[in-house]
Order: sequence, then C-alpha cells, then structure tokens
Amino acid sequence: MSRHKQPAALAVALFLAAAGAAAQDGIDLDDLLDKVGEKIEQYFARAQRVVFLETTRIQYIGSNLSPEGFGRVLESEVRVEAAPADGDSDGSTETRVVRELRRVNGHARRPSDDRHNCLDPNPISPEPLAFLLPEQRSGYEFTRATYGKRKDQHTIVIDFRELGSGRPIVKERPRDKNSDCIGFQMEFPGQTRGRVWIDASSYEVVRVDERIAGRIDFRLPESKDRPGRLDDWQVLERYDMSIRYKLVPFRDPEEVHLLPESIDTVMVVRGMQSYRMKQVFSDYRRFVTDAKLVK
Repeated sequence: MSRHKQPAALAVALFLAAAGAAAQDGIDLDDLLDKVGEKIEQYFARAQRVVFLETTRIQYIGSNLSPEGFGRVLESEVRVEAAPADGDSDGSTETRVVRELRRVNGHARRPSDDRHNCLDPNPISPEPLAFLLPEQRSGYEFTRATYGKRKDQHTIVIDFRELGSGRPIVKERPRDKNSDCIGFQMEFPGQTRGRVWIDASSYEVVRVDERIAGRIDFRLPESKDRPGRLDDWQVLERYDMSIRYKLVPFRDPEEVHLLPESIDTVMVVRGMQSYRMKQVFSDYRRFVTDAKLVK
C-alpha cells in the first residue's frame, strides 16, 4: 500500500518504512522503532482532537535559490483525521492531514485566487509520520542509530535510505478547472535519503529530514495543456524537506503535547519553475465535539 506526499505542482512521492540494521551506541534499533511506532499511534490519537493554523509562504526561486517574482501567503485551518485507506478492502484506516484554505495574501479566499494555486499544499495529504508505523516499515533500510551531538545530545538520530530501484514515474495530476497550473506527481524509486531525530527519553519524533540522493533525469508525460516551451526531459537537481515538532501546552485540563511546528521545502528543477516553501503551524486549539472548540 503506497503513501503519496504532494507538497507542490511537482510532487515527490516518498515511500517510507524501515528494516532492521545493526545497533550502534548500544541502541537496539528494532526495539527503538517499536517504541517510536507506539508513540506515533498515541500522537495520531491526540492530534485528532486538535485544530491549528497553517501559514504557508511560497516563493519561486532561480537556480541560485534567489527569489523570482512575487510570493504567495496562505492561511489554512488544519486538522488530523482517520479515514479508510485507499485501495484497501480489509477495513484499515490511514491518518491524514486535512486543510481548509481561509485566506490568500492577507484577504479572504476568492475564486480568482485559485488561478495561481500551482504550489498550494493539497487539501488532503497523508500524515508525514505514518512511515514509522509497523505496517509501513518495509521499504526503507535504517543504517545508523546514534545519540545526537551538541544541541541534539538528548536525541537519538537515525539515518535511512529507500530500498528499490526503477525508472522515475511521472503522472499528470487532475487539473483544477479554475487553475492555470499543470501539476505532476513524481515517484523516484530508491532515490530517497533521510534522517529522523527522536527524543531519547520519550521516544517522540522531533524532526524528520528528507532529500534525494542525487540529480534525477525524468520525462514529462504527454499533455495537450503543457506549454510548448517545456522540454520532454527535465532534471530534478534538488529536493529537500525538513519537518520539525515542538511541545505545545494546553489548559483545562493542563497538558503538553508534541505537535508540528514547521515544514521547510526546497525543490530545484532545471528548465522548470523551482520554489521554496515554508509552512508554520500556530494557534493550536482542542475541540471536544465537531461544533464546540475549547481554547
């Protein structure tokens, strides 16, 4: 069962899971992953009782990472929910992130704002920590488990790489009738590398980084809507994403929960529009029913 993340018009689909590797620093990696998986399940249960604000800043960039043109700022209400897993007939569920766009560039959302939504986060996307659940730990190999250094000395750091091989898979995404954008979903088997930071005392994930191992040549699918100036063959030169989590206090009752803090993404594609995106989360609120919010 695959899980797709689509952070932009050109979306890198990452299949994240884990296989056992030799323990380092006296750490039993399999035992560590089991404890982390349990914490993720607890986190999903808590997160489904919380809504929060996501502020997304999107900026087109050149090959030297310098800004090009005007940026775009989005404000969305975000929640986490459990839903039936796509393609499954056994009644299993998956945890996903659901966002409702409220404001664009400081004003209430208008129909005309959708014309330039090329890089807007998807309204529904998989929860990024789901790859640490036991049922999804079969597509990656963890190659290192050590205690962090300096400011990360209270964490356990795990490196991982994607298993598998094959040609890049690129499919055109369904086009929004109000949008001027053409988007693609991209999968690069065996090309993902990453690192996970885990709190050494609580076994909660505090940071996840992902990147591609090197530049990737890929071919765009045929499309009648594709601009003629775009070549069939393109090169993905860089894809980096970093997700951070922080402790968030709540009152009545008083609790402290680890929740998303930010996501930073950079994608550089030779011959196509590249971008930098920063998603910041704030204004966390608990709710007890679908209609009543508790601050």
